[in-house]
Amino acid sequence: MIIQSITTSNSGSFPICPTSRHRSQSCKIIPLNLVSSQKGQELTSINHKGDRTCEYFDLHKELVPYEDAWNWQKMIVREKIGLIERNEECPDTLIVLQHQPVYTLGTGSSLEYLNFDIKNAPFDVYRTERGGEVTYHGPGQLIMYPIINLRNHKMDLHWYLRELEEVVIRVLSSTFSIKASRIEGLTGVWVGDQKLAAIGIKVSQWIAYHGLALNVTTDLEPFNLIVPCGIRNRKVGSIKGLLGEACLLNGHTDAKAHHFDYSQLIDITSQSLIREFSEVFQLQIQQKSVPILEFLMKKPES
Repeated sequence: MIIQSITTSNSGSFPICPTSRHRSQSCKIIPLNLVSSQKGQELTSINHKGDRTCEYFDLHKELVPYEDAWNWQKMIVREKIGLIERNEECPDTLIVLQHQPVYTLGTGSSLEYLNFDIKNAPFDVYRTERGGEVTYHGPGQLIMYPIINLRNHKMDLHWYLRELEEVVIRVLSSTFSIKASRIEGLTGVWVGDQKLAAIGIKVSQWIAYHGLALNVTTDLEPFNLIVPCGIRNRKVGSIKGLLGEACLLNGHTDAKAHHFDYSQLIDITSQSLIREFSEVFQLQIQQKSVPILEFLMKKPES
């Protein structure tokens, strides 16, 4: 299999190694060009004392192809830059979803962190414009894509990364009584030597996009085929795994003995992420219906 290159407007060329393997039955796979306005979904709003609003697109139960979500983000970034150039109001945007199994690399990622032949990759491999090294996305992992106008917050990338970490640290503490922390010199959220959340961003004209990935019920096996985030000798963990360890330590052998039902972890974690995101960034969350993205129906030329 040969690495291909897709050229997208305003975005340059990005290597892609496409494959059609592995489909999970736990979530619905949903190309974004097939997403309708979701009229039956109840819209939610989280009010905060801050006066800034953030539009929220909730796809946390869906498996969205990586390329679709990537194109969607870039479209929103272009729209926000246009608003700024016209001196119009530029609110923040938040997208929460899951991905089909995929490996992504940052703009400067090294292929030495792949423990497989790129020509025979187990899943799709995308090189993106975000920072950081290779990581894995898949079912059971919640992806949070804030598309943030840093002019409305603080024009400081280190501050922004630390605030994203703070969101996850608060989620783990407030919802699961898991004490998480940062590790000096590394980006992400850790519990002991296990990394639960990976973070990688791109900023264009002070509009930040890409974001964070939090392992909730994720199958961690695909991480064994890479050196996650280029960090050797450290583990990758998940909320489900940590809760299971807690049950065993307390002498319970059944997950039901814990007050969290594993089948509800994705919903519980998603709700907590939105709540803590609102608090940390002082934003009023306004859920929006997901639009039909016609541009995603256009297949790139080979």
